[in-house]
Amino acid sequence: MAETAPTMASMAARSGTGALAGAATRVLGVDPGSRITGYAIIDTTADQARYIDAGCVRAGAGAMPDRLAAIFAGLTRVIELHRPEVMAIEQVFVARSADSALKLGQARGAAIVAAVNASIPVVEYAARRVKLAVTGTGAATKEQVAHMVTTLLRLTQTPSADAADALAIALCHVNSRASPLRWPGGGRGKRRWTHL
Repeated sequence: MAETAPTMASMAARSGTGALAGAATRVLGVDPGSRITGYAIIDTTADQARYIDAGCVRAGAGAMPDRLAAIFAGLTRVIELHRPEVMAIEQVFVARSADSALKLGQARGAAIVAAVNASIPVVEYAARRVKLAVTGTGAATKEQVAHMVTTLLRLTQTPSADAADALAIALCHVNSRASPLRWPGGGRGKRRWTHL
């Protein structure tokens, strides 16, 4: 069973779950992991991003098939609750070992299937690009990323590392004009994949 951590809605200085005035787009950011997968929901307009929710899906330390099922189920619940229009997820990076890379790839796959199953388009970003978009340097530490996410979204406290990374991925998508939030001829019913 997936364990979805309590949300951090109380952290937002500008609380509320409604859409922003005007045509807002809801983005789901995902930081995949075989044990802990961070997720974040933000609403965005042309010039503003607003924190909605963030947390973690804790898959535990059981057999890998059970962990993948937990990731899929947890993110499916998040998608059903918040109804995002696009998922932004971190690319696979070169891990310390082939086993770690394989497990991370499988976790990403479970997360992506949760989105595709709901007809949500998926965009992926390299970790360096995420850091650059949020902090101005591709070599930023996790602490620097968390600090900037807290500042940019005006949160009243710093989120957990996994949730902060997911928020950074969502913000990277918002800041990337190379991957528009809505694709020509797209919409929720169209399944699209973009690799950036």
